[in-house]
Amino acid sequence: MKSPQRPEVVVITGASGGIGRATAQEFARHGAHIGLIARGRAGLEGAMRDVERLGGKAIMIPMDVADANAVEAAAERVEQALGPIDVWVNVAFTSVFAPFTRITPDEYKRVTEVAYLGFVYGTMAALKRMKPRDRGVIVNVGSALAYRGIPLQSAYCGAKHAIQGFTESVRCELYHDKSHVKILMPQLPAVNTPQFTWVRSKLPRKAQPVPPIYQPELPAQAIYWLTHHPNKREMYVGGSTAVVITGNKFFPGLGDHYLGRTGYDSQQYDGARDENQPDNLWHPVDAEVDYGAHGAFDRRAVERSYEVWAAEHTRALTLAGAGVAAAGAGLAALAGFALFGRSR
Repeated sequence: MKSPQRPEVVVITGASGGIGRATAQEFARHGAHIGLIARGRAGLEGAMRDVERLGGKAIMIPMDVADANAVEAAAERVEQALGPIDVWVNVAFTSVFAPFTRITPDEYKRVTEVAYLGFVYGTMAALKRMKPRDRGVIVNVGSALAYRGIPLQSAYCGAKHAIQGFTESVRCELYHDKSHVKILMPQLPAVNTPQFTWVRSKLPRKAQPVPPIYQPELPAQAIYWLTHHPNKREMYVGGSTAVVITGNKFFPGLGDHYLGRTGYDSQQYDGARDENQPDNLWHPVDAEVDYGAHGAFDRRAVERSYEVWAAEHTRALTLAGAGVAAAGAGLAALAGFALFGRSR
């Protein structure tokens, strides 16, 4: 992906908080040079400090990914400042928590422009540079909700479903062109991010991710690993993601009824929502306050995933499986010899 003579150059959208922030930290631990894109200046400044503290180098670009021209200009600025882009990670999104009938057309349009078209514009800017060089990796961060829609998040689920179809279409075109550029989509579980502090919500109670909740460092580790194993087109992060996606393939109707009964309560907690809570639909909440990578659910969040661990240790598991199979074959052979000896 990169020349051995230079650090890896990475662009991350939504880098000021949550999964984008944790992903910037993960790449920085490996010495990457990172273009940090988001709207919130305080969050970006915090992300830049994180990257430099962990051994990387960063430039911050305050901008809105819903602006295609701004995304293209950001890509040009990164290449001028840091060098050819090796990895582009699309994370940025916004959302509205509400029943569909309470979302306005302007709100729906805004979520779609950021959470779907922002990924499209990022992919365009990345491919414009990667295809002529015939190398590079694009990561479109997905969700279990790219396969299974849930109540109260129709705008977000629609965007993630769109990203899933878009990513598959572009991947097919890259195969057709015999390109070595890869486009990947890790599917994430519920994550403890500041999203639930600053999302626009019309729910009667405080918004929460549907448990089980995972810490943002886990998706960040998965994104880094997947980027460096690009022949694996997708990764299910977290046991809940695997269960949701697999279950929906076989029992989608059951999912409809189950989520209709449980999906409202499972996304709310702890009493009435603050009517004055700011939201980031039109303007960043982290323009003056740095919220970091974590949300309000540290006590309830899980730090590990068997699926991620298994992917990272595929070779060891394969060798162990081969060893078990060989041992089993050896025991079977010994048993056969013993039986043959007795029969004689």
